[in-house]
Parts: sequence; C-alpha cells; structure tokens
Amino acid sequence: MNKGIYIATMEENSGKSLISLGLMQTLLGKTAKVGYFRPIIDDFPEGVKDNHIETILTHFDVSASYEECYGVSRKKVLEKRNEGNEGEVLDIIIQKYKALEDQFDFVLVEGTDFSVKGNVFEFDTNVSIAKNLGLPTIIICSGKGKTQSELVSALNFAYTSFIHKDVKVIGIVANKIEEEHINYVKFDLKKIFPKEVEIAVIPLINILQNPTVKEIVKELKGKVLFGEEHLDNQTGSFGVGAMQLRNYLTHLSDNSLVITPGDRADIILGALQAHTSANYPNISGIILTGGLIPEDSILRLIDGLSQIVPIISVKQGTFGVTNKVGGIKSKIYKDSKEKIITSIATSEKYMNLDGLTEKLINFKAHAVTPKMFQYSLYRAAQKSRKRIVLPEGSDDRILTATSRLLALDVVDIILLGNEEKIKTKVSTLGLPIDLNKVNIIEPIKSDKYLEYAETFYELRKHKNINMDMAKDVMADVSYFGTMMIHKGDADGMVSGAAHTTQHTIRPALQFIKTKPGVSVVSSVFFMCLEDRVSVFGDCAINPNPTAEQLAEIAISSAESSAAFGIEPKIAMLSYSSGTSGKGEDVDRVREATEIVRSKRPDLKIEGPIQYDAAVDTTVGKSKMPDSEVAGQATVLIFPDLNTGNNTYKAVQRETGALAIGPMLQGLNKPVNDLSRGCTIDDVFNTVILTAIQAQGI
Repeated sequence: MNKGIYIATMEENSGKSLISLGLMQTLLGKTAKVGYFRPIIDDFPEGVKDNHIETILTHFDVSASYEECYGVSRKKVLEKRNEGNEGEVLDIIIQKYKALEDQFDFVLVEGTDFSVKGNVFEFDTNVSIAKNLGLPTIIICSGKGKTQSELVSALNFAYTSFIHKDVKVIGIVANKIEEEHINYVKFDLKKIFPKEVEIAVIPLINILQNPTVKEIVKELKGKVLFGEEHLDNQTGSFGVGAMQLRNYLTHLSDNSLVITPGDRADIILGALQAHTSANYPNISGIILTGGLIPEDSILRLIDGLSQIVPIISVKQGTFGVTNKVGGIKSKIYKDSKEKIITSIATSEKYMNLDGLTEKLINFKAHAVTPKMFQYSLYRAAQKSRKRIVLPEGSDDRILTATSRLLALDVVDIILLGNEEKIKTKVSTLGLPIDLNKVNIIEPIKSDKYLEYAETFYELRKHKNINMDMAKDVMADVSYFGTMMIHKGDADGMVSGAAHTTQHTIRPALQFIKTKPGVSVVSSVFFMCLEDRVSVFGDCAINPNPTAEQLAEIAISSAESSAAFGIEPKIAMLSYSSGTSGKGEDVDRVREATEIVRSKRPDLKIEGPIQYDAAVDTTVGKSKMPDSEVAGQATVLIFPDLNTGNNTYKAVQRETGALAIGPMLQGLNKPVNDLSRGCTIDDVFNTVILTAIQAQGI
C-alpha cells in the first residue's frame, strides 16, 4: 500500500504551496492522519522557521513537531556534497521520512524551493529523493515568462527524467497560465502525456501573486506609522506618487500601493481621501521614502481619520524602493488565511484532486475523524448551492466568516443590515470581499418589506397582531430573515452572534413550525474529538425534557447523525447504567429509551447508561457486556440542559475538541443559533451545516 506522494518542481516560485494545500485538504477528508515532510529546507536565521512547514502544521493542525517535518538544511547538503558524502544526506532524509510514515496513514512530501539560482544539482536531487523514498510524483511548472512551447517542453523533460529513474509520475501541473491560454495548454499537454497521468492547468491568481503590505514591510525593514492592524492588506499594482495630485489620482487602481517621498503631504492625504471615496478604488497602503516623516500637523490629521491604511516609513530612496517592491515574491505564511483559503479553493477548482488521491489511497478508514468529517461537510455543501441569510450583517465575526465562505465558493450569502455600515466595516477590517457577490438587504428599505409584513399579519392575526404591529416586527432582522426562509427567498438562517437564543428561535417557532410528527425543537453539537466525531444532544435548547421529549430528541439526533455520515449508536445518559439505578431522573431516561425502541426498533440504543460506559470499550464491556452500544456510542443524549451544556463545554475545553453547532433539528426549514461568544470558525462551520440541512437531509 502506497503511503506518500512527492510534489516536485523544476524552478523557483512555481506555486507548490497551492498544490500542497489543496492535496492536504483532500487527503484529510479521505484518511485519518496525514503528515507533511520537506526533505531539504533553506537555511534560516535563529528563531526563523520554514514557512511551508509552519503553514501546513498550523492550518491543518498536524500532530508533528517542526523538527520532525524536515530532513536536512541546504547548508548540510552542501557540506556533505563537498565531502563526497551525498549518500549520508539521503540516509537522514529516508530515516526521518520513515519515522513520519510510521506515525501517519499518509505523508505529503514537498520538494525543494530552488531558492539558490543556477543550482544545476537541485532538479536531480528531487528525482533522487523521490526514487529513494519510493513515492509517486506530481510535477509542477510555472508558465510565467515562458512561451507555450517552452512550458510543454520543460514539463516533458521533467516527466522523462523522473520516468527514466523509475519514479511513477501521476500528475502534471502547469501553473500561472494566462486565463485565455488554459485550454490550449491543456490540449498540448494531453497530446504528449499518457492518459493515466492527471493533467491540470491553473491560471494566474492575483491574490497569490502579489505580496501583502506585511511582506513588503519585512523586506524593506520599514517602520509602521499607522494602520498596523491592516498589514495583511493585499497589494495590487504599485506606483510612485511624484506627479501633481490631480494627475496621480487617475493612476490609482484596486489595492494600489502608493510609493511617495515622506514630505509629499498632498499625495499622502489625497491617496487616503481617494481610499474613502466611492469614486476611487481602495488603496492597500502608503510607503514613505527617504526616511522623511510628515509634519506634526499632517500626522494629527491622518491620526484622526475614520479609515486608514498602513503607512510605512523607509530610509531608502524612491527609485530603490520601487525596484525592490517590484522584485518581492509573494509567499504563504501560517497567518495568511485568505491566501490559504484561496489556494485550496483554486486547487479544488482546477485540479482533479479526487482522481489523484484515488490513485494514491487504496484503503478506506473506518473511523470518522474530525478532519474527515469537516471535509465531508464541505463536500456535501458543494453538492447543491444554498442561500444562507445572516441577520447580523455588520458583526466583525460574521463578515470575516463571510469572506472565507465566499473564497471557498460553496454558498450564497445574504447579509441583513445597513449597506453603508457593512461596506465601511468590510473596508475597516481589510476583508477581500467582492460585495457584488453578496446580497445586502436593509429590511425596512427592501421591496419585500410590506409583502413580508402582510404575510406575518395573516399568519398571526389570530394572536391579535394588527398590520402596524406586523410592520414593526418585520423591521427586526431575525424576523425578516426567518420570513425570507418562509417565503422561499433564502434557504436557511444563522443568527445569535449578537442576539439571544430565544430571539433567534421564536420567529421560527411562530411561522416556520416543526416537521410533521415532531413536537419539540432540539439541538446537537458535532464534537470533533481526536479520533472520532460524537453527536451530543440536547445541549442548547430544552432545560428539562420529559421522557417523551427525550425520546424525540434521541430519534432526531440519530437521524442527524446518519445524515452526516455517522452511524447512530444511541446512549441515553444517566448517573447509573442498566437496571441498577433508582429514582425519578433515571426512571425518566429508562422510559425514554423504551419509547425510542417502540417507535424506532431499527435504531441501536442503550439506556440508562453512564458516560464512561457509553464511550470507553473496557468500561462498557464491564458494566454492560451484552450491549451493542456500550463502549462505542456515537450519539449521546443528555437527560437535561444543565448536564448537556456543561458536559459539552467541559469536553471542549479539557480535550481541545472542536464543537460544531449547535445545529437545530425538528424545524421545517433550517434556522441555527450561534452563541454570543462564538468564534469566526463557529460562524463558518454553522453556515456550512445550515447549507447542508437546506438540501433536505
């Protein structure tokens, strides 16, 4: 069984990171544990680490140390080559790779960077490493600066070199191709390579080509005067502000980086004003050259502006700075969230990653791990695109999650709130959101406002609601968002970042209503533990459910579990297991268990049962040896909200588990509630869950 893949290139800046990120995402959805390894890394000053390794380890939470993830430094390679001991380098690389292979089900190996120009040995070194590790290979080549003929010839040469060394090549990637040439390049490549080799042609992606302001500051050793919180701004074009302001403004384009002497207050203030103006594009930052700082009066004026971009002072002259900025190569670091997400989305779009991984992995993991579960959510959301309304449209967390969701291109987002306020927030946060792809609606200004109010009036007039009251209610974002779902103008809603649970759920209970045969709305959390995913219910809604309600919660939770690919084995939790316990609380759990068995004899269920007996195989066999659930429960139903809420939070905090949810179940259409302390990841995951629910699972 093959346990690894080698990603190789034949030049610097080919875009290996994009391929590595996409493959890691896909591999983690198909197998439990994926490791990452770089045979040779560059030499770095003390305290500085290889950004490729740091990015992969951090983003995918790979359980390996930095030192385990590389073989040797470039300095070590040169030393051993000069000594005539190149074989010793290979020995170290193989030893460290095999150690990782023992820890992981699969290992992604990324070749060298070609950071030393003119190193004729580097390509052959990659071929040798791939051969000695016995790994199939994907070859990447950049089309930037090459004719089509040169690109095809280079890839053919690389392919032949690997094949002649008995290295199996399973994929060829032509990267950084002009959009209009993609089909022509693909046609030529398919003519010369065997059918079993996967061919991918990827276009130039601006966000991946251009450096952030932070990268430029680092390269220029600049001093940040203003806007440090926006250093992650992505740059577009750059130009020198040397002409008069009226002429310079005409040269601004999206995300322009302004380079100007520090005493040009007119250019500085003009560029900042253009950034806030609806008539000019946003700028990404301003570089002040020559070590010149604006006068105090100008600095005070800048400091008082409501919108700011990074303003950097550098000692070098304008000409030297401009040349240096033009030569900065963009990289992906562990905190480059937008670049990471864009890389994954790009590789998903232009590469047959499933086809590649099927060639690599010939086994099926039985356990549903957190990464596999999250990957399955993403894939499921892709199957049928849904419209999700977010009532708290100006919340920082909502907008940041929206940015990530749009980058992955899996859902359509509707934001409720004041359009100008939302646009200002997006600009202030420096988020790369294309607002043309987001539907922003202010309820009272919507052309649906009166229609929604009339519908609400008809639905609730038996409750003494009049038309004026209905209009007031429809001005509320939670009610408006819920009505969008009721009327078919949205497929699901996620709220609660700034509202109470009751405020989110009440409108749904009033006119979304529960599914046929369901009398109680409940919730589940998907608890992503280290080696499995468990379903916890109900941890958010029902304080003291009756036996009938507990049974209904258990059935709904089992259905949710099955719908999300987790085989339901239900544990009805209590303070005792089996028949040993006495008392009202344990009797209620016992009764609920019997109700489930009566209504759904197809479900595997055990109760009452203690938590340890439910999840620990040894304890389960000891306490309930004849149970098909004890020790292997996947759906854990808590007897009341106090127990459930405290338990899920304790498990989350003490084990580091990812808690995805709560996901509400029992409603006719999906409405999900966030906590007011939710994170960006909580928003992101809950929107994905909601989109999947909206598919009718």
